[in-house]
Order: sequence, then C-alpha cells, then structure tokens
Amino acid sequence: MPLMAMNTFVLNAMCGSSRSMLRRNVILCKRANTRPFGSRLVLGVETSCDDTGAAVLDETGRILGESLHSQKEVHLKTGGIIPTVAQRLHRENIARVVQEALDQTGISPRELSAVATTVKPGLALSLGVGLEFSLNFIRQHQTPFIPIHHMEAHALTVRMSQSVPFPFLVLLVSGGHCLLAVARDIDDFLLLGQTLDEAPGDTLDKVARRLSLLKHTRCSMLSGGQAIELLARDGDRQKFHFKSPMGQQFDCNFSFAGFRNQVTQAIRKKEEEEGVQQGEILSCVSDIAATAQHTVASHIAKRTHRAILFCKARGLLPQSDPSLVVSGGVASNQYIRKTLEIVTDATGLHLLCPPSKLCTDNGVMIAWNGVEKLREGRGIMTHRDQIRYEPKTPFGVDITAQEINAAAGSNNQGRNGTTTETHNLTEYKYLPNKSHF
Repeated sequence: MPLMAMNTFVLNAMCGSSRSMLRRNVILCKRANTRPFGSRLVLGVETSCDDTGAAVLDETGRILGESLHSQKEVHLKTGGIIPTVAQRLHRENIARVVQEALDQTGISPRELSAVATTVKPGLALSLGVGLEFSLNFIRQHQTPFIPIHHMEAHALTVRMSQSVPFPFLVLLVSGGHCLLAVARDIDDFLLLGQTLDEAPGDTLDKVARRLSLLKHTRCSMLSGGQAIELLARDGDRQKFHFKSPMGQQFDCNFSFAGFRNQVTQAIRKKEEEEGVQQGEILSCVSDIAATAQHTVASHIAKRTHRAILFCKARGLLPQSDPSLVVSGGVASNQYIRKTLEIVTDATGLHLLCPPSKLCTDNGVMIAWNGVEKLREGRGIMTHRDQIRYEPKTPFGVDITAQEINAAAGSNNQGRNGTTTETHNLTEYKYLPNKSHF
C-alpha cells in the first residue's frame, strides 16, 4: 500500500475510533445525568403466583425499567391456576422479562447494587423459578441478594410514592391473602387478624366461575373479581340477602367460605326457578354480583373497623394523622375502597392505596422493598448463603389472641352497661342501592 494511502487509512481508522469513543462517552454522560450520583439500583423479581415481574428502581423510588408477563388468559381458560402450568410459564418468560427491565435502564447487571426476589409466601413451584433464576444471576454477576416477603412488599409499596411514617394500619386483600396488621418498621409487623379459610379474591373468582361469567359478552377477558365488579355496577344489591360472616365473633379475623356457600345455594335456586342449566347465564346475574360484592366489602369493612378500635385503645397508632394502607389485588376494587372510606372517615384515619397497577403482583413492589432494606442494611445476603423459598410462612408477630381477649373483656363490660367499644358495625345500609358511586 502506498505511504499516502496508508496514512489516510490510519487517519480514518483513528477518526472512526475517536467517533466511537465520543459516542460512548456521550451515552455514559447521559446515563450519569439521569440518575443521582452514588444512587444505588435494585432489581426486583416477582414469581410468587401467576405473574412474572421484574423492575429496576433507584433509591428515590424512581422506576428505571419494568416488565410484566401475565398468565391471566391461560388460567382463565383452565378455570383457575394450575401450579405446574404457572411454573412452566414462569420458566419460559423470566429471562426475557428481566432482560426487558434491564434494557430499559441502559445499565449492565454489574451496576446493580442488589437483586431482591420474592421467596415467601406463594406457590412453591412458582417461587422456585424466581429463586433459581436469581441465584444464578447473582452468582454470575457477584451481586448482593435480598430475600423478600411478598406480603411485606405489598404493605410498603405505598411508601414509594407517598410519605407514610411508621406505624400505620395495613389491610392486605388479594386472591390468596386477607389480613390486618400494624406496620411498625420495614420488617416489623403485628398481625391483628387474617382469613380463617379463603381469601376474598378467591371467593369472588369462584362466584364468577359458578355464574359462568366467562360466557358473558362483557366479561370474557376479565378475571372473576373484575367481572363481578363490572356487572355489579348495573345490579341491585337489595334483590338478594346474604348473611354477613362472623357476626357474633368480635375479633379481626375474616371468613368467606360460608358466605360463598350461601351464594352457591342462591344461584342453584334461581337456576331452578328460571329453568336454566348450570353453565348458562341467569337473568339476575348483575344483582347476584352486586349483592356478593357488597357482602364481601361490608365484611372487610367491619373487621377493619374493629382493628382500628383495637389499635386506638392500645395506642398502636399515632394520635395525629393515623393512616390505613390498603393493598393487594382486591384493593383495586373501587366499591371496596369506597366502603373502606366510610370507615376511615368515621374514625379519623387517612385511607391510602398504591396506584391500581401496583396493587396486583409486580416487580416494582419487590424492588422497592429491596431498596428500603438496602438503605437500612437489613437482610442482605450473598450467593454463598443458604437461601430457600417458603411457600407458607407467618406474617409478623401474631397478637390475635390479645385482640380476642380485649374484645371479650369489652364485651363483658357491655353486659354491665359500661362498654365504650362498638362491637357491631352497621350493615352500611346508607350506601347507594346501586353498586356504583
């Protein structure tokens, strides 16, 4: 090659290399300008049930990247979640979901400060997929690991967008859980009550399946709870009467199985009256939906009211500006929220809920719980530690016995005419007859 041509080639190569380095520096500068200096980043991974979620958050709670794969359509067709199917779908999608969340941030895995993953409670096969993936990830990239309690993450999600100081009362309502607790710190909870049988989301899903709402033209792509809420808007909740659960038990626990049996009997009776076969749509389906939704909302409200009274009597909540945080998938039901507003307005609490899209399972809430633990230096582990998933695990310190004893004492006082505690909250009959607001 002639000397002049060689010089030109070398010069062009150097210029190309310089342009490439310049572009790289610009990208790095842009990245540096989009997050605070020294800000730590946490990847959250969620696979506790039937949603595969991942998200990257910085220490301020800013969502830098997120991805979610829902299995809802698959499970709607099978009439419920089949654990082996959920496991397979998690395995097929988890790598893609995590990579999508990372790609949106423009960072490499080595830049993460920690990986936070749901390890309890949940479906064993689903939890195993998330934990296995995360352990391989942290081994490969030498990243600290933070195991997350799914219900604690739900309880604290609201703190990502609002200033909610401890302590506060929390109500977690979903397809798998229903509980009341006092949140005293990021890993310190007092359990006041929980469901004794099934969760409200599961109950509404089963009622929807018994009503064959998947065959309803307006509900074919909705979950059971969503279908009930939609049809209830046009229904009359006074056309049917279902006895409110646990009317004579003065504690903060919940029960929904007996109520569901009442609904099943009412549906069977109407099918006989209308000459309708099981699997066909009843003419009064909206009225049944409205009454079922109202009964669930009323039961939840009554137990929450009892928990508020107990907390106030025991000084478990601050005297000024106490809060009730409601989270979990069922918390997105607007009728239930409105019913709880009646309770908080009457008792002087602030009702706080995360955005609806963060009430259901997602990677954002897991990452945020990881951020809060990383800040405090709590629960941080490495790939060399023994880390296991726990399908069933307690939530906080159970003080339900104290609550029951307090209720019994107060009830005895009532017989002597000196009680100061309201045991039986009204049936919320002052709610509108129609199930919408």
